[in-house]
Amino acid sequence: MTLACWNYDRTRALMDGSVKPEGIELRYENLFPADNFPRMMRDREFEAAELGLTFYLATLHLDDPPFVAIPVYPIRLFCHSAIYVNTNSGIQEPKDLIGKRTGEFFLYGHDAGTWSKGILSDHYGVPIDSYSNFIGGVDHPTPPLDWYPLKPPSHLSVQHIGTKTTLDAMLDAGEIDALFSALVPASLRRKSKNVRRLFPDFETAERAYFKQTGIFPIQHIVAIRKDIYQQYPWVARSLYNAFKEARDHAYAMYRHQSANMHRMFMIPWITQHCLEMQELLGDDWFPYGLDRNRESLNTFLRYYQEQGLTNRRFTPEQLFVPETMDD
Repeated sequence: MTLACWNYDRTRALMDGSVKPEGIELRYENLFPADNFPRMMRDREFEAAELGLTFYLATLHLDDPPFVAIPVYPIRLFCHSAIYVNTNSGIQEPKDLIGKRTGEFFLYGHDAGTWSKGILSDHYGVPIDSYSNFIGGVDHPTPPLDWYPLKPPSHLSVQHIGTKTTLDAMLDAGEIDALFSALVPASLRRKSKNVRRLFPDFETAERAYFKQTGIFPIQHIVAIRKDIYQQYPWVARSLYNAFKEARDHAYAMYRHQSANMHRMFMIPWITQHCLEMQELLGDDWFPYGLDRNRESLNTFLRYYQEQGLTNRRFTPEQLFVPETMDD
């Protein structure tokens, strides 16, 4: 069985074979998500794969949805840090986004963008329909996604920027005023004077958000081809258990390193960061399953509907196969 997933600390034991799913000879394809998604969505190339939550939800609108999913979340990301602005745009605080031109990585409704826009609406009074939307590649031109099954909502202004420019170039030049992106744009990485984050002290904002909501935003799930699941339904639980065991290997590594001043890592002061993170998020700070993630999932599903990505209000139970929801 082939699994397409990136090289994360919480999945590394699956990738290197330290953890083996019961009854499955697993071939782990180490693929960056943006490379994996079209191959899974368009070509069904893998038996299982990491998928963005919004991409998986889009497939549930098809007459015969091609995938099922398990409640494993390879990526979680606080999204205050995923909003970038042009320094000459007049944007000083979130409400200044109203009436502006915003860009979004890949498509209208990618995972980090859905979270960012929802948080801005819920917590900062920035309506979803109060800015125009430009979509495309961040650092490299990207054509429209011919393999994505849904169209942008017709009542919103959404325009693809084409294949001769990038959202990063437009943000740096002031052709758009802000950018929602899970990828950090090159202009910020090279310290362009024209680009900064909307929340310069994003860590403080994200910690405050967690204290208020208890949400550590879920971005990705693990999908299994439905034909595989129908033929071998037990693979869902086997993979779920293996992902949990691999994540527990990562937990154990961090606990071991805490007793050794984290000397494995070349990041100074990481010990203090890990202590603060664990104090806020707890010992099981990257939980899988349904119950402990219900609030995060319900909030994302509400945002998904409010932003015009569906006319259906999904429930968390509709996303996952039942044998993986009993933890």
